[in-house]
Amino acid sequence: MSNETIDKILAETKTIAVVGFSSRTHKAGYYVPAYLREQGYRIIPVNPFLDEELGKKAYPDLLSVPEQVDLVLIFQRSANVPPFVDQAIEIGAKAVWLQQGIRNETAAEKARIAGLDVVQDACMMVEHRHWRHVRT
Repeated sequence: MSNETIDKILAETKTIAVVGFSSRTHKAGYYVPAYLREQGYRIIPVNPFLDEELGKKAYPDLLSVPEQVDLVLIFQRSANVPPFVDQAIEIGAKAVWLQQGIRNETAAEKARIAGLDVVQDACMMVEHRHWRHVRT
């Protein structure tokens, strides 16, 4: 992961599918996407146990999302990441971001080989705040 990769993702992303979106407002799986929505990104919740969050329909998996996704933001245990990376590749996402504390080198390498940008073990909200501050 490089600063250039983070800058590119933050600048070019418009639509983010959030795997593991949480309905619990105190969890990062809720407040990080809520922050990103406030910053102008389109957020699509992906969680088979939710119907709707942040006023948007939730989908059970990435393959069910009916529109183009730029970035797949993953809130899952590291061991659970590979199938979501496979789905991100299948739907034509441009990047995958594994939230802080989440790493899976095998899945990350598979995504890179498929042409996706990859960030691991970094909070997208923290990185966005830093990126926004540096740009102003």
